[in-house]
Parts: sequence; structure tokens; C-alpha cells
Amino acid sequence: MAIANSDLEIIKPRTDKREYRRILLPNSLQVLLISDPETDKTAASMSVSVGSFSDPEGLEGLAHFLEHMLFYASEKYPLEDSYSKYITEHGGSTNAFTASEQTNYYFDVNANSFDEALDRFAQFFIKPLMSADATTREIKAVDSENQKNLLSDGWRMSQLQKHLSATTHPYHKFSTGNWDTLEVRPKENGLDTRERLIKFYEENYSANLMHLVVYGKRSLDELQGLVSHKFQEIPNADRSCFQCPGQPCMPEHLQILVKAVPVKQDHRLRVTWPITPSIRHYKESPCRYLGHLIGHEGEGSLFYILKKLGWATSLSAGEGDWTYEFSFFKVTIDLTDAGHDHMEDIVGLLFKYILLLQQSGVQKWIFDELSAISETVFHYQDKIPSIDYVVNISSNMQIYPPIDWLVASSLPSKFNPSTIQMILDELSPENVRIFWESQNFEGHTDMVEPWYGTAYTIEKIASSMIQQWIGKAPNEQLHLPVPNVFIPTDLSLKAVPNKAKFPVLLRKSPCSRLWFKPDTMFSTPKAYVRIDFICPYTSHSPEAVVLTEIFTRLLMDYLNEYAYDAQVAGLYYAINHADSGFQVIVVGYNHKLRILVDTVLEKIAEFKVKSDRFNVIKETVTKEYHNMKFQQPYQQAMYYCSLILADHSWPWTEELEVLPHLEADDLVKFSPLLLSKAFLDCYVAGNMEPSEAESMVLHIEDLFFKGLKPLSRALLPSEHLTNRIVKLERGIRHFYQCEVLNKADENSALVHYIQVHQDDVMLNVRLQLFALVAKQPAFHQLRSVEQLGYITVLMQRNDSGIRGLQFIIQSTVKDPGQIDMRVDVFLKDFESKFYELSDEEFRNNVNALIDMKLEKHKNLREESAFYWREIADGTLKFDRRDAEVAALKNLTKQDLANFFDEHIKVNASQRKTLSIQVYGSVHSSEYKAAKSETPRPQSCRIDDILSFKNSQPLYGSFKGGLGHVKL
Repeated sequence: MAIANSDLEIIKPRTDKREYRRILLPNSLQVLLISDPETDKTAASMSVSVGSFSDPEGLEGLAHFLEHMLFYASEKYPLEDSYSKYITEHGGSTNAFTASEQTNYYFDVNANSFDEALDRFAQFFIKPLMSADATTREIKAVDSENQKNLLSDGWRMSQLQKHLSATTHPYHKFSTGNWDTLEVRPKENGLDTRERLIKFYEENYSANLMHLVVYGKRSLDELQGLVSHKFQEIPNADRSCFQCPGQPCMPEHLQILVKAVPVKQDHRLRVTWPITPSIRHYKESPCRYLGHLIGHEGEGSLFYILKKLGWATSLSAGEGDWTYEFSFFKVTIDLTDAGHDHMEDIVGLLFKYILLLQQSGVQKWIFDELSAISETVFHYQDKIPSIDYVVNISSNMQIYPPIDWLVASSLPSKFNPSTIQMILDELSPENVRIFWESQNFEGHTDMVEPWYGTAYTIEKIASSMIQQWIGKAPNEQLHLPVPNVFIPTDLSLKAVPNKAKFPVLLRKSPCSRLWFKPDTMFSTPKAYVRIDFICPYTSHSPEAVVLTEIFTRLLMDYLNEYAYDAQVAGLYYAINHADSGFQVIVVGYNHKLRILVDTVLEKIAEFKVKSDRFNVIKETVTKEYHNMKFQQPYQQAMYYCSLILADHSWPWTEELEVLPHLEADDLVKFSPLLLSKAFLDCYVAGNMEPSEAESMVLHIEDLFFKGLKPLSRALLPSEHLTNRIVKLERGIRHFYQCEVLNKADENSALVHYIQVHQDDVMLNVRLQLFALVAKQPAFHQLRSVEQLGYITVLMQRNDSGIRGLQFIIQSTVKDPGQIDMRVDVFLKDFESKFYELSDEEFRNNVNALIDMKLEKHKNLREESAFYWREIADGTLKFDRRDAEVAALKNLTKQDLANFFDEHIKVNASQRKTLSIQVYGSVHSSEYKAAKSETPRPQSCRIDDILSFKNSQPLYGSFKGGLGHVKL
């Protein structure tokens, strides 16, 4: 019988209506039950206190491999993949991750399918089947996952930091595993990987090392009965938790300067110190305090000075890679070319700022300010998807006492200057490790990290040398931040007399239109403001596109010192380049939101080009363009697909070509032109009154469209921009073939796109239902059985209201042409299974899709994104979900079969396909052969994207001029 601890207090947000109960099952499994009668999605997460640190010697990646294997089958549910199939067909999703000291398994599912989903999930930990056949296949999947990461600088630099630590410490290990560590080496050493896998499971997966969170609609008593019944059979071998042997860095791993060659064209400094883990003092939050100050971006901060000098483009500071036994404090600085030449000065300035903190002493007012902000964030936090919520909490359960399972370390509440001072003292020159990344080091290294092949070299740096750097660093006025004026003090909710279900057009003029949606769902003191500047001059040439990008970056750059405090206080803003101009988004507590909105808009109105900042932003943008060739091959394939389909888009190569020739004077001339013609599409939602929203938009109109010399004039109907999509020819198989941009990348990729229709309720639901029915079978066949690649996805696609289906597969084992054929074979094989779908299976899938559509938005951002998509596409179907639910209720199995026969079935007369094939370096010979082949009948090879687009008809746009908008 489970022991309930319903009396035990668990700190929860004041606004949280959910009920919580901690129980302990007889097998020592700790469980947190969450009852939320309002939820649409139920969820569960199991955190097992066993991770990659527990990998046996010579079997690197075994814990991660085990995570993969548990998804296959169990003694109670022996049909391979039946767990994932059940979850998908009932509107849910499932995944897992392996960390250093835990492995976390989780799922969500529609509420009425929770019981069986939970039962299937429980079998992971009771009696999984790890067949020999599945074992061999899944090692390939782990290897494919590793292949995906080999050219990622994040993975490479993380492993390099681990590599340069004590070989006897588990931190040193390679954690993900690959074909070599799980197949080749074990065989060479006479080890049977499957036997060791089963042994590892039996020795480590004990109920007393597990923490379960279950999130459901039912009462706590009902959930307790459900969990007790399903999870009590998990064996308890009474294992001890893995004990990490202290710090991984010995004296020889400290006071080092490591120069490493990254894949991308970036310069980056990572300055790290091993420190006392702040988890031991989590209520005192020493790293939160120090990270807040060292990572601050306001006037007088380290970043402010580095930016003023033109040496850095971003800076972050805080704790990372921590356990209860060891931790690192990290400062990461992205450098400009000039910053790269001043590395010593930058490190000197960093230590100068640390010295300033030492001299200033630990300030209570700063801690109190952080504490107040954290308190507000915790008590007025947005609801997040239940699947994310359960993962967060189950991970916390391993670390914190039950009272703080929801809070974790998010509420600094105990001011203890000596604890903060202790960590500050550890940020010393004697304790430092500096990792300096740049392609400039190519050819000047003498070592290679074994798992990812990163070239590097090590130099010892004495603390006396760092003292010299401090001495010669620029004498800039570093100082502590001033009190934050953006902290909200009025958190009251405004009355909503009109309970509008959908956005309403509150105001319309030749210059703008304002959509308004009061908060009728979330009861939080937050608002969302979005203003789209539709400017025809933004996209009339590659130069215009690049200059608009630099314009938006410069605006963010100019606002940074002022608005950084707003972001710290929970008020976020962004100015983004968009296809039709640029957009301003401000979201967060509504109390001081208007101040920030007005400042952002005034900064746009009075925009001036500072040539020194222009040059820094131009350099950053240039590197980003050059680094596009290092995108994953599947991302490159998706880019080509979008380029082919979108009527008016410039290739990034042309934008890169014009970039070197652009100077500050070009932007001086362009920015007034950009703003000279504009229309403002505005959306305001949340804890705001209609009069406040109208007042905001009237002020913006006054700024841009009024006065003796207005900055902007309203657009004429013909000047409104539209996004139109290429209409592929029926019965033709279009294909585009190219080589991967990074010749070192072995991965190939395929996007197999099937274009179906322009937005239409009946066709939408048929497409959505087919995607739901086929998603898991496609994944199982192409990924689990055929092992084509770790990235294997079947998903819907929506381009400005044009709907379709796409298979996305990345692989080293087969070239894209072969993968394309495997997709066709899958669809042919799937035909018979699809036609044999029983009435019950059909109805289950329909009901699952209906439940997904009826799922309520979790928070204001999610709701706003949904309605904004309707405004941006011009479809304005705010009641889309209701209409599609009604259509689904009338859908028949024959309707779905007819849809498949007409649009999806291989060789269907109405089928419109586009196959994007990106060939990796291991398939270069196959690429040459494919390019020399004569296209098959009813096929169209695209050799020149621009010529192809110019020869194709287009779908009509939902967006017309202002006068044509349907309301």
C-alpha cells in the first residue's frame, strides 16, 4: 500500500489551482501526483538516477543506448513499437534524454487514453524486452545520432572541456556512444553488448532510484490508485545512488589557455572555474547573484565596456555542468575580429570586474532585487505544456527536498554574504581554465580530441601573467548596475466586460489596423504587443534584404543597455526582420510595458546610423551567412524547399555576395526609404484595456505618419505585399539535387514534399488525420527497422496557407536518391495497412485529433502565436479549431481513403511532389551518377531554381490590399 504524504507542504505558486500529493510506493518508488481538472493533456515523467557517469569502462554510451532500447517492446506489450504507436495515435508524444546522473523518460497523451498509456510506460521499468535484432539496429541509431553531432561546435567544445580533466573522473567520459564504442570495441574485447545492456539494466534500474511525476485530470485519490496499481511491480534492488568523486580538475587542468579550432567562423572565449556547487546553498543562490552581475548588459557592465570597444557581440555568465560534488562557473564571450586581437585585454577586464565585485562587497539590495523579481516570476508563472512540467519536476525530485520540488533553486530567499563571497573567491586567476576558439588557429595546433576530432593546443598561464593582463587592460569605468526601474509593482487584473472569444478588429485606418484580444483565459498580469511594419522596400533586392536585417540588429543594439533591465524584470522585446518588413514584439508584465513599447518605437523613429556599430553588426551578419553552410544537411534541404516554393525570395548566396559592398552610408540612405511607405499590422492581447491598446497605436501613428515632415506615408492598395507559393504540377515528380555545402559533412538528407491544397477546412482535416495515422508507422519502418537515420520525421507543412506533407530524413547509410525510393516503398507498403484500418482504429484516430484541437492554449504567448498566424497568412479563421472539429465529426473512412488515393498515393494522378536531395561527402560518387542520369518519365529535374520558379503558376494569396481584407 502506498504511503501518502498529503500533509507535506509543497511550495506552489499563489495562482496555481492544481493539487499535489507525494506518495511512496512499497517498492520505495517516490511519486508526485498532480491533479488538474482543467488539463487537456495528461503526462508522466520517470527520472532514473542513473546516467552516462555510470557507463562501464569500455562501453561508452551504454546508459544512452539503454534509454533508446526501452522504447521497443516489453513482456506485456511484445509488439515492437506498440508503445510509441499507441501514444501517437492518441494525440500524444514521447521522448527521453540521458544526462550525466539521470535518465528521464516522458510522454503526454489525450486525457481519455491515460490509463493504458501509463500502463505501457510502466513496463519500461518492469519487464522490457531487449531483443538481439533490435539491439543491433538501435546501435546504428545511436551512431547516427552521434554522426549528427560531429560537426556541432557546441558538442565539440563541451567534449574538449571534458577531455581536459582527470581521466579517472566520469566527467572525462564520452557520453553518447557510437558504433565503435557499442559494437566494434566490445566485440574486440570479447564483450556481448546485449548481455552487458541487460546486466546494466538489472543492476541499476531499481525502484528506489526512481522518481515519478504523474499529471492527470482525476482526483488525487484516483491518481494514487492508478499509480499504485501500475508501478508497484517495479523491482527494488535497493541500489545506492552513483557517487561522483569530487572535482574533475586536478592542478594540471587549471591555469591553462586552450586554443581550439571550431567548425564555424566564430571567435569565442569560454572562461571557466571549478567551484563549490551552489546546489549545496541553493536558497542563498550565490551563482545566481554573481551570474546576474558578471552577465549584466547595462551601463557600466563588463559587456557594456566590451561592446563600446567593439570587441564583443554577446556575453553570458552562470553556473553550468554541475552536480552535488562538482560544478563550473562559466563566462562565455562571442568576440569580434577586433576582440579576437584583444583577448588578453578582455580577460584582463573580466578579472577587473571580478576585482570590482571583491572591493564593493556583497550588496544586500542587489540580492533583494533578484529575490523580488524571482518571487514575482514564480508566483505569476505561465502554465507550460504538461509534458515539460512533469520533466522539470521529476528532474528536481532527485536533487531537492519535497517542499522545493516545484521551486527548485528559482527562489533566492536567504541572504548570506559569506556564501556568495566563497564562490567569488573561487573565481581567481589560480583556478581558471580559458578556452579560446577561432579558425585562425588552424594549422597552429598540436593535439586532437579523440571523439570529435577537434584540433587544439594547450599553454600554461601563470596567475602573474593574468595580473599583467589586468594591469594593461583599458582603464574603463566599470561599475555595478543601478536599481532596476522596470520591476512591476502593480500586478492587478483589469476587468474584462466583453468576454471576447476571438480577436476583434478594434481600429482600422489607412495607416494601420489593430486587432485586440483581452485575457479571458489565463488571469495573469501580462500582455502581448506585436507591431508588424509592412514596408514594400524591404525585399525589392538582395541589398534591401540585408540592409533591413542590419537595421533591425542595430535597433536591438542601440536599445540593449536601456532595455536589459526590462528583460531581467520579465519584460521581453524583440525587433525582427520579416519577409514583408520588420516586426516589434513586446511581451511580459503589463505594468511598465507601455514605457518600453514607446521607447522602442521612438528609437525606430529617430534611427541614426553609428558607423562603428554598423561595422560590428555587418561583421556578425557576414559570419552568420558564411556559417549557413555548416547547417545540418536536413536544414539545408528544408531551406532549398522553401526557396523553390516561395515566389519572392532571394537566395542567401546572393545576399552574401552583396554584403561586402555595403557600407554605413548605404544604410543612411536606405533607412528613410524603408520607412517612407508603411502599414502597421498591430495585435494587442492580455491584461490591457481596449482604450490602452488604441492609445498605443494612435501614438505610433503620430510618430510615423503625422507632423510637418512625416516619416511614413500609408500604403496604396497595390503596394501591400503578399507571400505567394509555387503551384506544383499534378502527376509530376519534381526533384532538386545538390551537394552538401560543408564538404566535411558525411550526412546526406532528403525532404520529400507532397503538396496538397490551399487552406480548406475539409481538406485540412483529411491531411491532418492522414499525418496522424502515418506518422508512427513511417518512423518505425524508416528509422527503427531500416535504420536510415536518427533524424526521420513525417510532418505537415504550411507555407502561407498552402498545406502539404513532408518526409525529412538525414542519413549516412544511404544516398538521398535511395532514401527517396524507400519513402515511395513505404507509401506503397502502407497502402494495404491503410485500407485495412478498422472502423474502431479510424474513429480512435479521429477522436484523438479532435481532442488535440480542443486542447486549450496554455499561456498568452501560445494563444497570441495561434491568432497571429491567421492574421499573418491573411486567412483570419480565428474559429479554425471549432470549424475543423465539426468537419472531423462528419468525416468518414471513405473520405480519408479518397484523399489518400487522390493526393498521397504513389503515382496518383493528382499527386504533386518535390524531392530535395542533399548529398553528403560519403555519397559524392552517387551524386555525380545521379546528375548524369536522364530523368524518368513524369519527372522534372530542377537545375536552376530561379528559372523553375519563373516558369510555374502561383497560388493566389489570402492577403490583399487593406481595402480587400475580409472581416
